[in-house]
Amino acid sequence: MARRTIGDIEKIWSNVEGVKKLSDRAVGIGPFGIGLDGLLTWIPVVGTVYSVGAAGWLLVQAARVKASPTTVMRMLAYLGLDSVTTMVGEVPFLDFVPSVVDVLFPGHLMAAKALQKDIETTHWVEASEREARASGEHERHVAEMRRKGGLRRVAYLHD
Repeated sequence: MARRTIGDIEKIWSNVEGVKKLSDRAVGIGPFGIGLDGLLTWIPVVGTVYSVGAAGWLLVQAARVKASPTTVMRMLAYLGLDSVTTMVGEVPFLDFVPSVVDVLFPGHLMAAKALQKDIETTHWVEASEREARASGEHERHVAEMRRKGGLRRVAYLHD
């Protein structure tokens, strides 16, 4: 597998931004918006496929950037609630209320924001953690992270 770079992380951040807008903010009305997730929820099966697919894609991106366990759990909560409302909407005679909730609840947007914040608060290092610890560079990376302020963790891209 090719070694990741900071450019790869930036590309993931941008791709997550695209899914965030497409899923929950394709059409904005002031502070409110609606996206494919809300629109497709009214089409049986299609809405569920999109919602679960977009959620899975966001979780894969979280794995690619080695998001913190706290961020992944937060994402799972947002996406789980969003997916449950979508799936309950598949049940005949119960489809109206969950569909309305799905239109109003921006689960993909909230999960994407959590992932983007995790990316932004990480000090990225294009090296291997094992090599950095062996050479004593790890302490320098931790000190640099603390000095920059707003950063919470160090992540090595070549692990």
